Amino acid sequence: MITTRRFSPRATCLILILGALLLTGVAGWAADDSSDAGSNFARTTIDVGVVVSDAKKAADFYTKALGFTEIEGFDVPAALGKDSGLIDGRPVHIRVLVLGEGETATKLKLLEFPDVKSKPVDNAFIHSTLGPSYLTIYVKDTTAALERAKKHGIKPRAKGPVELPKGFPQGVYLTVVNDPDGNFIELVGPKK
Repeated sequence: MITTRRFSPRATCLILILGALLLTGVAGWAADDSSDAGSNFARTTIDVGVVVSDAKKAADFYTKALGFTEIEGFDVPAALGKDSGLIDGRPVHIRVLVLGEGETATKLKLLEFPDVKSKPVDNAFIHSTLGPSYLTIYVKDTTAALERAKKHGIKPRAKGPVELPKGFPQGVYLTVVNDPDGNFIELVGPKK
């Protein structure tokens, strides 16, 4: 008898992140000559994979409301997903969004599985569920970032923007918003 183990949504997200790193890391590793010879890492940035309920809606949020740029995505064949332990034999197309340019740009990878009833995590607060809880995006101008987000119907949670207290960099503000699936996004930067 074959048994399968179901992972929590957070564990599944972490597994997908690690798998996405594995699937795309080879190309980035080979192309990045700037790594420190004493480091164990080929790149100093990581890619983050997020399972979303609607990839188009999520891509619109991250590109239009937050300013990411979408680049060419890629397909993960069913056999590769299954053999790596990431996906249970389903092919998937991964949409790739970036902050910055080049191989070391931060990459956000959006995955949608329309034929699967994925469970949303408890996003009441970042401590409500174990596992990765939020993305931090550093902005040059908090005011401009919020104006852009508001044009797309995105409002800060609670009292944002909130100035960081004494002991943190001064003149820097934290604003928390949610993506279409309720995931926490921190916008951190000065006001201009």
